[in-house]
Amino acid sequence: MTVLPEPYTHGALPLPDGRTRFRLWAPSAPPGLALLVDGHAPIPLQPDAQGFVQADVPCPPGTRYRYQLDNGLTVPDPASRLQEDDVHGASIVTAANTYQWRNPSWAGRPWEEAVIYEVHPGLAGGYTGLEARLPALAELGITLIELMPIADFPGPRNWGYDGVLPYAPDATYGTPDALKQLIDTAHGLGMGVMLDVVYNHFGPDGNYLSRYAGPFFRDDIQTPWGAAIDFRQAPVRRFFEENALYWLTEFRFDGLRLDAVHAISDPQWLVELAQFVRGQIPEPRHIHLVLENDDNRASLLTQGYDAQWNDDAHHVLHHLLTSEAHGYYADYATEPAKALARCLQSGWLYQGQPSPYRQGAPRGEPSSDLPPSAFVLFLQNHDQTGNRAQGDRLISLTASADRLRAAVTLQLLAPQIPLIFMGEEEGSRAPFLYFTSHDDPALAQAVRQGRQREFASFPAFSGVNASKVADPNDVNTWRQSDPWVMPDPSDAKAWRTHYSALLNLRNRVIAPRLAGAHSLGAHAVGIASVHARWRLNDGTVLTLYANLGDARQSLPDDLVTTQDAFGNLLFESLAGSLDALCAGSLCANSAVWLLEDSA
Repeated sequence: MTVLPEPYTHGALPLPDGRTRFRLWAPSAPPGLALLVDGHAPIPLQPDAQGFVQADVPCPPGTRYRYQLDNGLTVPDPASRLQEDDVHGASIVTAANTYQWRNPSWAGRPWEEAVIYEVHPGLAGGYTGLEARLPALAELGITLIELMPIADFPGPRNWGYDGVLPYAPDATYGTPDALKQLIDTAHGLGMGVMLDVVYNHFGPDGNYLSRYAGPFFRDDIQTPWGAAIDFRQAPVRRFFEENALYWLTEFRFDGLRLDAVHAISDPQWLVELAQFVRGQIPEPRHIHLVLENDDNRASLLTQGYDAQWNDDAHHVLHHLLTSEAHGYYADYATEPAKALARCLQSGWLYQGQPSPYRQGAPRGEPSSDLPPSAFVLFLQNHDQTGNRAQGDRLISLTASADRLRAAVTLQLLAPQIPLIFMGEEEGSRAPFLYFTSHDDPALAQAVRQGRQREFASFPAFSGVNASKVADPNDVNTWRQSDPWVMPDPSDAKAWRTHYSALLNLRNRVIAPRLAGAHSLGAHAVGIASVHARWRLNDGTVLTLYANLGDARQSLPDDLVTTQDAFGNLLFESLAGSLDALCAGSLCANSAVWLLEDSA
């Protein structure tokens, strides 16, 4: 196990003798850098040979502090654990391990048991509001809550991907202790909690690093959000490694989802991060590390990461449900049933072949040797819903409710790990829109115009119609995104019943057999139909017949069967009984799952 020379090398660390050690990496700070601590005269600072400045100051937790640059500008600590007044205000010294945990022996659950629920904590009512929802989510069958990013961002409303202080939980959602109580309560209900973290960029408002730590960024690589973070620098690597450790130990999160790691210029650092985290937090704790990676790097999933979000499977399912074929969906519109079969059998569609949407550039690595649980399967998430001009949910885009129910049945009983986006389980029709709350009018206008440019190629949102793209900074954009505003309670109840029954089956019958499962093959049986099989760890065979088309699909002779053939049948899906699979064909908009004994 790697042992840190001290718990953290960045930030303000209270010492046993009543002092606090302030440490900042400031290799390009101009002369005049000073530490401002409440109750003390300004403390001049000079970087050492590694670029760090350090001062030990007599002061207790709760003390406010800032750093002052030569022009009088005061800035927060980039490793601040808590802010007094948003991202531009003073940082606050915090003491570790002051919360009295009620479930200190919680060690988590195996990854194969994961049923993920992605949620925006602000829309859920903050940490306390989300805590109140936990019993219902546990009853539904959720085993792992995933919070969208909570690192301090500007203003009270944000998706979280504009965070600029990665260690400071945003006070808009509640206190650090309220966050710990949320996690503690989840553990008491048998659920884990993951956190979405952003290590590929900082937001545009409140990021002062370039003023005193220019080497934090590269000048030769750009990302969609600006200059790439320079992971060649050892202090930069340690800044984010310690951040991961901080969330997993101080707050006892059960895992991290790393956002858009394809924008991290040094993939090897991702391997080092996983090794660092797992070296610091040994078994028996279950720590889950999940990637979002447009590059489909299968090799990372054998080097410390449990899974990756399966965008390929989402895109082909979205096309089958909506017939949309614009943008990146064009890569999945040709022979979509074959594409879906490949995703079910071996994870990704793109495993190294050229992508037309990416001008023929090759994408991905072979993934057929990975277990099904290495892929997170979703029908919706914050990106795929919120990055639409009007934030449409699938329930508003799919012509047939039966087709959507069949797709949900496919998703929730598949050996891949399911992710549910908040509100799906109740058939929410509320849009999920992109929202911000920038105080700077120029920045708010730039974000507004950028959003309009993003959809300018769509006639419905270009020219005079540009105003139809919701203004991210308008508070009503936030209000419209509440997924729990239900115009039809009976419809919500029906959807919840469907999700609950399927998750009960998954948690009871599939999850215990999932470790060690492998594909027995999958193939298309029509333009919108697939047949797939998996061998589970006790020898049983899990079989899927799915038809996401609008016509009955004949089955090949070797798949033709009758109900009498299933003498070892253990369960069938709720998308219809075995009547959906009979007389040599498969009903439209249906999904039937079979689990047969190994005998």
